[in-house]
Amino acid sequence: MTQSLKNLPRHVAIIMDGNGRWARERGLPRIEGHRRGADSVREIVRACGELGIKYLTLYAFSIENWNRPKAEVTALMRLLEFYLKQEIPELNKNNVRLAAIGRIHELPQTAQQQLEKSIEALKNNTGLTLVLALSYGGRAEIVDAMRSIAREVKAGRLDVADVDEKVISRHLYTQAIPDPDLLIRTSGELRVSNFLLWQISYAEIYVTETLWPDFRKPQLLEALEDYGKRHRRFGRVNPSETT
Repeated sequence: MTQSLKNLPRHVAIIMDGNGRWARERGLPRIEGHRRGADSVREIVRACGELGIKYLTLYAFSIENWNRPKAEVTALMRLLEFYLKQEIPELNKNNVRLAAIGRIHELPQTAQQQLEKSIEALKNNTGLTLVLALSYGGRAEIVDAMRSIAREVKAGRLDVADVDEKVISRHLYTQAIPDPDLLIRTSGELRVSNFLLWQISYAEIYVTETLWPDFRKPQLLEALEDYGKRHRRFGRVNPSETT
């Protein structure tokens, strides 16, 4: 199937949904679904790197996820730390650079420290950039951007009349990252769940019934093949439709 792929997206963003349902359907604890989900992360990161995709953003932990049972949140943070530490050799081998977006200061101190170590260890890689959205919310990101802009205006470094889309984009967590071309959501849910609300304005959306722990390279290739058939107009009319 890889030979038939065309017009690959530069940036793929994924809402990784379905870990809990996957575990429930098998009579397993929810954390086991998250562990299997981490296996999918490993395979999808490797596949994106092999295909030459430049950015992969994964919705790893939302602001709303803090409202889950304390035991599950604690287990998720431990799994995050383990993944960040365990995967450094694999990510280095595959030339992957790591970045993170969100209210990172809200993570446990140990998770913050490991995240910093992993980013530092991978900073010189030049292949795929893996972006982890952690303690992330699209509305919170826009609020933080507005606060940052307001501080610049108050300090006299920015005129209100100069605030436009480019200025706002420069104040988002993703200021150094291009907007996603393709947004994938697993588990069949038809919502964006407060993810990259500003950035996905013109992203192509692909929804699959596959639960995240079962989403592997073949499912990714199906999504990319579907994307390759899309005609992205960004609000413009296709020239062929004007005649």
